[in-house]
Amino acid sequence: MQKQAALKRQKERARQEKQREKDANRAARRKEKSPGDGGTPGEDPDIAGIVPGPQPPVIE
Repeated sequence: MQKQAALKRQKERARQEKQREKDANRAARRKEKSPGDGGTPGEDPDIAGIVPGPQPPVIE
């Protein structure tokens, strides 16, 4: 019985440590991510710079 309790505590500590690492990684990614990338406010970055209308022919 004592061995099972010790294993359970060990697993719980490992789970908590893994969660702390994940939280730290998330915070680091959030900090590295630039807020806006200098684009025009309200403009979708996926379609920025696309010109509507006929497109030039593709030259291969």
